Amino acid sequence: MPASAASPQRILFIGNSFTYGAHSPVWHYRAGTVHDLNGDGVGGVPALFKLFTQEAGLHYDVSLETDAGQTLKFHFTHRANRFDRAWDHVVMQEYSTLSPTHPGDPRDFRRYAGRLAALFHRRNPEVDIRLLATWSRPDQTYLKRGHWYGQPIQSMARDLYRAYRKVADGNPQIDGVIPLGLAFNRAIAEHVADPDPYDGIAFGQVDLWAYDHYHASTYGYYLEALMDFGAITGKDPRSLGRGEKAAQELGISPEQAQALQTVAYRQLQATPARDAHR
Repeated sequence: MPASAASPQRILFIGNSFTYGAHSPVWHYRAGTVHDLNGDGVGGVPALFKLFTQEAGLHYDVSLETDAGQTLKFHFTHRANRFDRAWDHVVMQEYSTLSPTHPGDPRDFRRYAGRLAALFHRRNPEVDIRLLATWSRPDQTYLKRGHWYGQPIQSMARDLYRAYRKVADGNPQIDGVIPLGLAFNRAIAEHVADPDPYDGIAFGQVDLWAYDHYHASTYGYYLEALMDFGAITGKDPRSLGRGEKAAQELGISPEQAQALQTVAYRQLQATPARDAHR
């Protein structure tokens, strides 16, 4: 449902540091424009999303509940009282390897995504719920201790997307998957982003990851917000344009902003974030 000035759409983001923008200026960016339900002063990707909607002439009331290194199980078990209310949209992001102790294991993810979806549907049967499938981590790919060591950088994101897709397909209360990790892969394939931050960044390309080669960089979080914006609102991310305000404020050049907007548009066209049958 589109948001109008008369009826703001209530949206909640649940996740961890991948949602709040750790290790980048995005972390506390425009924190006063969103509601941090934990009172930590986080702006994060939700604040980027909020600004994008304002630039598009839309009205969204944006809230977030995030905590570093946590899972959906944690949010359901320890934080449900903070968000157990009616929402129009919810975006949920699981731990970066699905399980902190058993990388690639989706069992808790599937169980607690379902419990959270049921909670939100009890409050509003029409709520739109999306899962945000995250990106490949270079530290999990290029370092010997990594679960995806020796595989192409794209492999982790593909595996995560398949896991998220199965969770969504198995639960009629979940409306779709936002393919962020696949957008990272596309940025690499289209030479917008460098695939390996350990060997330096190619001229004219961006580094999607922070200094720890784990979290996203400002560019990566900007792409995340673009994917959220396109998936939730149905608007073309390219409509934000080269002069988009957040890019200007965060030091992203007009050319880089345009390139990342185009990546988001193409990925959403290739893998729509909303299931057609729902």
